[in-house]
Amino acid sequence: MKKNVVVSLSGGMDSSTLLLRCLSEYNNVTALSFDYGQKHRVELERAQQLVGYLLQNGLNVNYQVIKLDGLSTLLNSALVTGGAEVPEGHYEQDNMKETVVPNRNKIFASITQAVALSVANETKENTDIALGIHAGDHAIYPDCRQEFRDADDNAFRLGNWEAERVGYYTPYLNGDKYDILLDGESLCQKLGIDFDHVYARTNTSYKPTPEGWSDYKSASSVERIEAFIKLGRPDPVQYADETGAVDYETARVYVEQVLAEYELEQLKNEKS
Repeated sequence: MKKNVVVSLSGGMDSSTLLLRCLSEYNNVTALSFDYGQKHRVELERAQQLVGYLLQNGLNVNYQVIKLDGLSTLLNSALVTGGAEVPEGHYEQDNMKETVVPNRNKIFASITQAVALSVANETKENTDIALGIHAGDHAIYPDCRQEFRDADDNAFRLGNWEAERVGYYTPYLNGDKYDILLDGESLCQKLGIDFDHVYARTNTSYKPTPEGWSDYKSASSVERIEAFIKLGRPDPVQYADETGAVDYETARVYVEQVLAEYELEQLKNEKS
């Protein structure tokens, strides 16, 4: 097994699966979550719950929450407290740009790089930064693009001594959310943990209820449910709408309708 890795753990499905992947491949795993004043802060609670579950099952994680919540009053985004209403629909729609948080990944990357370099210098061992980036990351998020990551890495190496000790681990670079979920299913078996217990302790919804239940109409939820549909098993999180809690079947039917409407719109655009 490899030595050290630092994971940015949002509490979502992708980064939680990435954490499992790192636990299967590294001896020393550090996970960082960021409290930046996000409306969907239930994701932080889920991240803590997941780490607790993993620790109970003998899987050790050095976990820290980085407090940046003062930023929420300064950032213009639908995702932070005080921002506009989170839009609903498919990620490819123009209004989804409202979910961009200015320079978010650069802020997170700088802190993660600093921690990884500190671990490397302290242990005298090379340390990887694990990223859950995948082919399904959307063009509306400029800080998910390869050009951004290359430029950011170059700045990190120009600005730090011993930066060559830090590398990157991107196991899902050529996959999508379904591929990540499929890997998660395999990893749960490998690590001896329960799939439903793991993914019930994740949040992908940008519009969770006060109870912490997930909506099923925002773009992030639509994409998650689509992955579970492809996997052929129900999502263990509790879904809800304006009427209260709903079962997974209700969420699934809605998402299948959204996907069908989106495909029809794409066909019309191709013909026009």
